Formats: sequence, C-alpha cells, structure tokens
Amino acid sequence: MELNDSRVIAAPRSKVWAALLSAEVLKECVPGCQEMTGSIEDGFEATVVQKVGPVKATFKGSVTLSDLVELESVKLSGEGKGGAAGFAKGAADVTLSDAPEGTLLTYKVDARVGGKLAQLGGRVIDGVARKMADQFFENFQNAVEPQDAPEPETSEEGEAGEEKKGWIKRVLGG
Repeated sequence: MELNDSRVIAAPRSKVWAALLSAEVLKECVPGCQEMTGSIEDGFEATVVQKVGPVKATFKGSVTLSDLVELESVKLSGEGKGGAAGFAKGAADVTLSDAPEGTLLTYKVDARVGGKLAQLGGRVIDGVARKMADQFFENFQNAVEPQDAPEPETSEEGEAGEEKKGWIKRVLGG
C-alpha cells in the first residue's frame, strides 16, 4: 500500500530537519510509541502498541535512516514484529523544500503487513495505515511549529500561571 501527501510546516527547514532526525521528537509523534532509542548513524529501536481492528499488538522493531541529503531528503525504513499478530514493514521517503509559509514536507510511504494483520483485509489495513500516517504528520507538525503563546490563566486570586518550557522547545533549542 502506498500513501502520498504533503504538509506546510510553519517553521524553518533546519528546525524541521532536526526534528525528523530526533528520536525524542519521533517518539512523541509516532502513534502508540512507548519507547524509542538510538541514533541517526545506528538507527532507532522502537516499541509501539497498536490496535488494528480486533488485533492489538506490541511491535518491537527498528528504523534506519538512509539516503540523507542534509536539509532536503531522507528515507526512513522500518520493520516491526508483533508476535502472533504478525509484522509490519515499510519505508517513507521524506523531502523538504522551502514554502512561503515555512517548509513544505512531502512524503511517500510504502507499507506491508503479514500474519494475522494481513488477514483483516486491505480496506481495514489501508484505513488504519492512512490514519496513522495522518496522525504522525499532524503530531510532527504540532511538535515543530511554534505554538502561539496562550494568555496566562489566572486563578480566582488573579495570579498568573507560570509558563513552563516544553520538552520540544528544549530539544530544538526554541
């Protein structure tokens, strides 16, 4: 199954690139991700819990990065094994380019499943895969784009709440 889409992210290309290569950012963006460790050079190890139709499984797998063209493109390839539920594997070609509003992120995902998951049927799998890809890139966009600072909430006594620096801002130096 193939998925293609693009998003404009209101952030400089360098910030989007750094986030794409960060295990911490990716962990927060992958739906159901419980753990992600590793590095760009060695790849990432991940544990993801997903429910696909009636099948709920914990996938343990790896993601490798290849074809890196700094600030322009990267290929993310991964494979996860979910025990009796089966396996999932795939690759995403991600490209970045300048857009008037920030950075245009374009992706092409090719995914395959096997085992009990494959028995659910293509429409169920395609729907879940589309939803997961959309959720990942929505989470990624929210993680990278600068958030409008909300007005500090005030308590009944009129004290302003203290602003905390979020983990993404700490990672990306924002």
